[in-house]
Amino acid sequence: MNRRHDIDALRALAFGLVIVYHVAMYYVADWHWHLKSPHAAEWLQLPMRALNLWRMDLVFLISGLALGFLQRGQGAGALWRQRSWLLLPLVFGMAVVVPFQAYAQGVANGSIAPGFVAFLLRYAVGGPWPKNAFDGSDFGVTWNHLWYLPYLWLYTSVLVLLLPALQSAAGQRLRRAFAGLRGAALLVVPALPLMVWSLTLWPHFPPTHDLIGDGWLHAVYFTLFLYGWWIGTDEGWWAAAARLRWSALGAALALLAAYMGLRALPADVAAPRQLLRLIADLYLWTALVAILGWGHVKLNRPRRWLSWANESVYPWYVLHQTVVIVAIWWLAPLQLGPAVEPALLLLLTVAGCWPITALVRRSAWLRPLFGLRSRGVSPRQSRAPCGQGEARGKA
Repeated sequence: MNRRHDIDALRALAFGLVIVYHVAMYYVADWHWHLKSPHAAEWLQLPMRALNLWRMDLVFLISGLALGFLQRGQGAGALWRQRSWLLLPLVFGMAVVVPFQAYAQGVANGSIAPGFVAFLLRYAVGGPWPKNAFDGSDFGVTWNHLWYLPYLWLYTSVLVLLLPALQSAAGQRLRRAFAGLRGAALLVVPALPLMVWSLTLWPHFPPTHDLIGDGWLHAVYFTLFLYGWWIGTDEGWWAAAARLRWSALGAALALLAAYMGLRALPADVAAPRQLLRLIADLYLWTALVAILGWGHVKLNRPRRWLSWANESVYPWYVLHQTVVIVAIWWLAPLQLGPAVEPALLLLLTVAGCWPITALVRRSAWLRPLFGLRSRGVSPRQSRAPCGQGEARGKA
């Protein structure tokens, strides 16, 4: 099978969007984040919410798709061991990359005294910390934006355990039924399980990203992870998604307009929250079909930047949020205003991630700490994307 350049490109573009999204989180009004700008803007809520309803769902779908490629020619044990190496950059990131985020948040809200070295010594033994000192302070340490890694490891482990059932005759019939969806059924039927999770789990399990109490997001993300695993090499499904790309785009835009319009209603005539959530589920899935369909048509060809992007995406993911917060720490006292500061913040984030990633790519001992294969190790499935990703909470 030829390499799927569209999946490579979508993965890289999705992570580029993650960086822009986290820069914007500093400026969007009324949304919790580690630091908040005095230039917070309410208008940012609309585009941010439009992205927030599907961006991590796309990442988990692509991750499941990549696992399907990776699985070819490997046993379940080898597949699980290979994905378990994701825990190394998680541990490294929690110990080295993430702590400054917690420190900056704690200092900003007055819970932690200035002094990064003293903070690190306390962080190394897990606190204790004042309540709500930083996101995750109740646990003593935090993984912040790296929450995607334990979630991906968990879903890989569950899928590996389910492989006997998924590869049974009944499991194969279910896979063929899903991959055989066409027309309107392809735009509606896969959203039905997501709507069931919204009806049964969403009211009881708000997003936490703490792995333990995230029942609703686990159900949604694993469902999309499984969808990706099912559709990876099915040429018929991809051809159908490509044919539906205009219809899916139109449906997604109409559903987004309905969702935003209903959210904007006055409180005395507000739509039920459960109805909004179901509309959001339909929007989520039609948006994903549109993205995959258009990507398959427009992006499935080799590009010079893809090779660099494929190996750079994961280090950028591990680094970017801390680089954003370091840049905020430096820029905020300069009071450059709501136009110059965001532009410089994005520029400094790119300027910080780029050289560090270049160093990581050239260092044999740094590469595994950032999720990259050692030099000279040939991947078992050189024609499939690696597919690893980032973070979000549904709004």
